Amino acid sequence: MAEHNLLGKKGEEIAERYLIKNGYKILEKNWRYKKLELDVIATFNNLLIAIEVKTRATNFVENLNEIVTKKKQRFIIDATNAYIEKYEIDMEAQFDIIFIVINNGKFNLRHIKDAFSTTS
Repeated sequence: MAEHNLLGKKGEEIAERYLIKNGYKILEKNWRYKKLELDVIATFNNLLIAIEVKTRATNFVENLNEIVTKKKQRFIIDATNAYIEKYEIDMEAQFDIIFIVINNGKFNLRHIKDAFSTTS
Protein backbone atom coordinates (compact mmCIF):
# COMPACT_ATOMS: atom_id res chain seq x y z
CA MET A 1 0.00 0.00 0.00
CA ALA A 2 1.34 3.46 -0.89
CA GLU A 3 2.56 5.63 1.98
CA HIS A 4 -0.16 8.26 1.46
CA ASN A 5 -2.80 5.50 1.62
CA LEU A 6 -1.34 4.26 4.92
CA LEU A 7 -1.39 7.82 6.27
CA GLY A 8 -5.04 8.21 5.25
CA LYS A 9 -5.99 4.87 6.82
CA LYS A 10 -4.26 5.85 10.08
CA GLY A 11 -6.12 9.19 10.04
CA GLU A 12 -9.46 7.46 9.59
CA GLU A 13 -8.69 5.18 12.55
CA ILE A 14 -7.82 8.20 14.72
CA ALA A 15 -11.00 9.99 13.60
CA GLU A 16 -13.15 6.95 14.38
CA ARG A 17 -11.73 6.65 17.92
CA TYR A 18 -12.26 10.39 18.46
CA LEU A 19 -15.87 10.23 17.27
CA ILE A 20 -16.76 7.22 19.42
CA LYS A 21 -15.08 8.81 22.47
CA ASN A 22 -17.22 11.92 21.91
CA GLY A 23 -20.53 10.06 21.70
CA TYR A 24 -21.00 9.61 17.97
CA LYS A 25 -22.51 6.37 16.70
CA ILE A 26 -20.64 5.15 13.63
CA LEU A 27 -23.03 3.71 11.04
CA GLU A 28 -20.62 3.21 8.14
CA LYS A 29 -16.97 3.61 7.21
CA ASN A 30 -15.84 4.04 3.61
CA TRP A 31 -19.41 3.71 2.29
CA ARG A 32 -19.49 3.65 -1.50
CA TYR A 33 -22.10 4.91 -3.91
CA LYS A 34 -21.09 4.46 -7.56
CA LYS A 35 -17.67 6.12 -7.74
CA LEU A 36 -18.27 8.23 -4.63
CA GLU A 37 -17.18 7.39 -1.10
CA LEU A 38 -18.10 8.72 2.32
CA ASP A 39 -15.30 8.28 4.86
CA VAL A 40 -17.58 8.09 7.90
CA ILE A 41 -21.34 8.21 8.37
CA ALA A 42 -22.42 8.73 11.96
CA THR A 43 -25.29 9.94 14.08
CA PHE A 44 -25.07 12.46 16.88
CA ASN A 45 -27.76 14.62 18.52
CA ASN A 46 -30.45 13.43 16.09
CA LEU A 47 -28.34 14.34 13.07
CA LEU A 48 -26.99 12.15 10.31
CA ILE A 49 -23.41 13.32 9.82
CA ALA A 50 -21.22 12.67 6.80
CA ILE A 51 -17.62 13.17 7.85
CA GLU A 52 -14.77 13.72 5.43
CA VAL A 53 -11.44 12.80 6.99
CA LYS A 54 -8.34 14.50 5.63
CA THR A 55 -4.93 13.45 6.92
CA ARG A 56 -1.64 15.18 6.22
CA ALA A 57 1.97 14.90 7.34
CA THR A 58 2.21 18.71 7.48
CA ASN A 59 -0.25 21.29 8.75
CA PHE A 60 0.30 23.72 5.89
CA VAL A 61 -3.12 24.50 4.43
CA GLU A 62 -3.93 27.93 3.06
CA ASN A 63 -7.70 27.55 3.51
CA LEU A 64 -10.44 24.97 4.00
CA ASN A 65 -11.42 25.11 0.33
CA GLU A 66 -8.08 23.44 -0.39
CA ILE A 67 -8.96 20.61 1.98
CA VAL A 68 -12.43 19.89 0.57
CA THR A 69 -13.10 21.56 -2.78
CA LYS A 70 -16.57 22.59 -3.94
CA LYS A 71 -16.52 19.61 -6.32
CA LYS A 72 -15.70 17.22 -3.46
CA GLN A 73 -18.44 18.83 -1.35
CA ARG A 74 -20.92 18.13 -4.16
CA PHE A 75 -19.78 14.48 -4.28
CA ILE A 76 -20.21 14.14 -0.50
CA ILE A 77 -23.68 15.70 -0.65
CA ASP A 78 -24.72 13.43 -3.54
CA ALA A 79 -23.45 10.31 -1.79
CA THR A 80 -25.15 11.33 1.46
CA ASN A 81 -28.44 11.84 -0.38
CA ALA A 82 -28.07 8.36 -1.89
CA TYR A 83 -27.45 6.90 1.58
CA ILE A 84 -30.51 8.69 2.99
CA GLU A 85 -32.69 7.40 0.15
CA LYS A 86 -31.34 3.84 0.27
CA TYR A 87 -31.93 3.48 4.01
CA GLU A 88 -35.00 5.75 4.17
CA ILE A 89 -33.45 7.94 6.84
CA ASP A 90 -35.58 10.70 8.28
CA MET A 91 -32.90 12.90 9.86
CA GLU A 92 -31.36 16.22 9.05
CA ALA A 93 -27.90 15.85 7.49
CA GLN A 94 -24.76 17.68 8.52
CA PHE A 95 -21.38 17.70 6.78
CA ASP A 96 -18.24 17.74 8.91
CA ILE A 97 -14.54 17.66 8.18
CA ILE A 98 -11.94 16.12 10.44
CA PHE A 99 -8.47 17.37 9.60
CA ILE A 100 -5.60 15.38 11.11
CA VAL A 101 -1.89 16.11 11.00
CA ILE A 102 0.33 13.14 11.88
CA ASN A 103 3.99 13.93 12.45
CA ASN A 104 6.69 12.03 14.35
CA GLY A 105 4.17 9.57 15.80
CA LYS A 106 1.98 12.35 17.24
CA PHE A 107 -1.19 13.83 15.85
CA ASN A 108 -3.31 16.96 15.98
CA LEU A 109 -7.00 16.70 15.18
CA ARG A 110 -9.34 19.51 14.18
CA HIS A 111 -13.06 18.76 13.91
CA ILE A 112 -14.91 21.28 11.77
CA LYS A 113 -18.60 20.77 12.44
CA ASP A 114 -21.17 21.83 9.84
CA ALA A 115 -18.24 22.68 7.53
CA PHE A 116 -20.45 23.13 4.47
CA SER A 117 -24.08 22.81 3.50
CA THR A 118 -26.17 21.83 0.52
CA THR A 119 -26.44 25.54 -0.32
CA SER A 120 -22.66 26.18 -0.20
